[in-house]
Amino acid sequence: MLFVVVAAVLLLSGLYDVGADAPHWRWVEQLAAATRNASIASRTKDLTPPDLSKQELIAKGAEHYAEMCAGCHGAPGVAESEIRKGLYPRPPDLHEAGHADATRQFWVIKHGVKMSAMPAWGATHDDDAIWDIVAFLQKLPSMSPAQYHALTGNNSEPTQDHTHADRGHAEDGSADVENRGARHHQH
Repeated sequence: MLFVVVAAVLLLSGLYDVGADAPHWRWVEQLAAATRNASIASRTKDLTPPDLSKQELIAKGAEHYAEMCAGCHGAPGVAESEIRKGLYPRPPDLHEAGHADATRQFWVIKHGVKMSAMPAWGATHDDDAIWDIVAFLQKLPSMSPAQYHALTGNNSEPTQDHTHADRGHAEDGSADVENRGARHHQH
């Protein structure tokens, strides 16, 4: 109980700096990480990924990653973006992170993470499109810059404007499983 009172006083008094250019206090960072890890673990235990080794999924996931993820999470041979430099907590460098658990990646991409700048892409992308991104992420750490650029059509600078040939979005930007077709939209 004393801990809660002390924490409330520290957090509500204005002593805690919420600026993105000031790191968390160590105990806040540890508590946030423990909470995040426990929450994700409890929500992914029943997820079963599809076959993520299919080249078609990896190629579709590469398109999504180049457009939506590389700006924050980096890519082989792509300079660090201005937005990434200003984010705290710093997003993981997914091309250097090694192979992560596919079900954890799926959940984080679909639902996002509060107070981390990680959006919930499930609001605008269906599960198939999210699994495509996960398939790509499973290959990304072992990719050279040339392999990355070949898969992403040599798109080295992420944009907020892209087209999908066959899946993942409705005209209004929401996830749409029923009405798939070539669509152009903005993120």
